[in-house]
Amino acid sequence: MRIGFDAKRAFNNRTGLGNYSRFVLNALRNYAPEPTYWAYTPKIKTGLFNEFPADAIRLPSSKNKLYGAWWRSYGITNQLSKDGIQLFHGLSNELPTGLQKAGIKSVVTIHDLIFLRYPELYPAIDRFFYRQKFRKACEQADVIVAVSEQTKRDIMEFYGTSSEKIQVVYQDCHEAFFASSQPSARAAPSILEKGFLSDIRQKYGITQPYVLCVGTIEARKNQLRLVQAFQAAQLADTQLVLVGGKTKFQQEIESFVVKNQLETKVRILNNVPFADLPALYQSARVFAYPSFFEGFGIPIVEALHSGVPVIAATGSCLEEAGGEGGLYVNPNDTNELAQKLQLLWQDEGLRQRLSAKGQTHVKQFAAENIAKKLVTIYESIPF
Repeated sequence: MRIGFDAKRAFNNRTGLGNYSRFVLNALRNYAPEPTYWAYTPKIKTGLFNEFPADAIRLPSSKNKLYGAWWRSYGITNQLSKDGIQLFHGLSNELPTGLQKAGIKSVVTIHDLIFLRYPELYPAIDRFFYRQKFRKACEQADVIVAVSEQTKRDIMEFYGTSSEKIQVVYQDCHEAFFASSQPSARAAPSILEKGFLSDIRQKYGITQPYVLCVGTIEARKNQLRLVQAFQAAQLADTQLVLVGGKTKFQQEIESFVVKNQLETKVRILNNVPFADLPALYQSARVFAYPSFFEGFGIPIVEALHSGVPVIAATGSCLEEAGGEGGLYVNPNDTNELAQKLQLLWQDEGLRQRLSAKGQTHVKQFAAENIAKKLVTIYESIPF
């Protein structure tokens, strides 16, 4: 079988859809090498995905950006036919036109429909294009891959898609989070009292054991409520570290921090290199992720792989991501979040039990398992 992939994100995006695309392509090549895999992308950002074989990458004939965008949505089908592609997998919520006429079967991965559930969080122009692309892809695809049961339910609710057409296939995080890279601040406080601070914590001015939250600093991620709960929890000799891309919402958090004199207790870190993230996770005592809504919740998986117990929100898919490795709270309830922070911070036995359960839970997301599930889906489509 010759399988083509929309690999734009794999070769150009460092986070999110890019991580997912690289994960899928690497998993298939490593654990299901029998089919032939081809990656199609309008451009390549040097150094981002060098492990994919160059002779299996297809680019448009022109480097013009407008042509590349057209090619990805419309012109690519002719190239797929020339390459003898039998099945095309859109890894990031969309499919090119003309696949059915060309006799090419298709699979599309839908990550979330947050733009429909929370339209106020997206610019009108983005919502317009998302509505067109996502619905069209779901209608045309032979099989839809949803990254969580929550996303599957949303596809059925918003598009009226039959459940039989949708297969839930999870994903794992980057392997950099799998093994501890340094001593951890989760260890006994006496280590800190002796003056031990890892290089990574020194780099970012983290001077005490800490609660970590990783994700774009935006209203949907609910970091302001986390800061409020952290203040209410009154955890002694503790910091809260927020890591993520900056948006205007960060100003609200910064104002609250200043107003409540939390400057030494709350650290907000923007533009953290990926290479630093594993150590930041592994040095945390607790990971908190009270997001109102997610498609899956990869930061939770990263935390569990790092051996860190999780506090996350109910209401979307975060319980799928964290399983028994976490405690879950109403994302609108500051008091409940504060209570769970106190409980998990102070109870070392509970942290250890959740960490162990989390390590077991994430085994289902292993690349080998995901590759087998995807190949089973590909082979189930009649040609």
